[in-house]
Amino acid sequence: MFDASSQRATIARRPATTRLRLGLLAAASTVLVAACATTTSPTGRTQVVGAMSQEQLQQMGIQAFEQAKKTGKISTNSNQTRYVRCVVDSLTRQLPAAQQAGWEVALFVDESPNAFALPGRKIGVNTGIFKVALNQDQLATVVAHEIGHVIAHHHDERVTRQVGAQAGLGIVGAIVGSAYGQNAASATSQFGGAAVQAGLLLPNNRTQESEADVVGQQLMARAGYDPHQAVDLWQHMMSAGGNQPPEWLSTHPSPGTRIQELERRADGLTPTYQQARASGSTPQCG
Repeated sequence: MFDASSQRATIARRPATTRLRLGLLAAASTVLVAACATTTSPTGRTQVVGAMSQEQLQQMGIQAFEQAKKTGKISTNSNQTRYVRCVVDSLTRQLPAAQQAGWEVALFVDESPNAFALPGRKIGVNTGIFKVALNQDQLATVVAHEIGHVIAHHHDERVTRQVGAQAGLGIVGAIVGSAYGQNAASATSQFGGAAVQAGLLLPNNRTQESEADVVGQQLMARAGYDPHQAVDLWQHMMSAGGNQPPEWLSTHPSPGTRIQELERRADGLTPTYQQARASGSTPQCG
């Protein structure tokens, strides 16, 4: 049986160096939190960011993109590449002026229906996306969603959260190790890591995915793409997806939940779409 009073007495008898170590660890935790900042996402959600500078994040994105191009196969299909580039350009023209230029696009020969965007204005699209994105509006749904992650500072938020989680686990492990020994510290790191992954990081990622849907659907409507096509795209995704993990243990909302939300927002965005078309935003990409 665990005797709490005995354990407290044991800790109290620790030497001064151990107590100093615990104090320094607590101070390090405080400094880590203070180094970060809060901001507001495009949907009004409070975000904790700032573990890295914007320049560092952009450099990380550029390096990751270059690595992806080295390890992946770049498509030589000029028509498909031009098609993707056209959709990207039509969407980025709707961003604030300072964010419009300099987006690099790569089309990868990969059968998985996927795409990504990175800090540093990098966009990658797999050729497998054409199996589910059957027209330009559906392709715009995918690309706008990925751009949404970038302009909503999701990479900054995720890096900050992961840095904080890893530092927090190290601090907790060190404290436990000082009090109860190395075996206890190892157990804390092992089970704590699983807890952070399942209970801290994944829920945040689901929130980001849902937010990127909101931001992306707004962006595509402003660019003159039909927001209702986002619903069709995810219906195709769901048909092609096969078995899905439980929503509570997934980095994405369930397809059914996602489709319901996209459908609900599409009607509200129809006036934006119609106004964009009337103002001359009529993409003719393919």
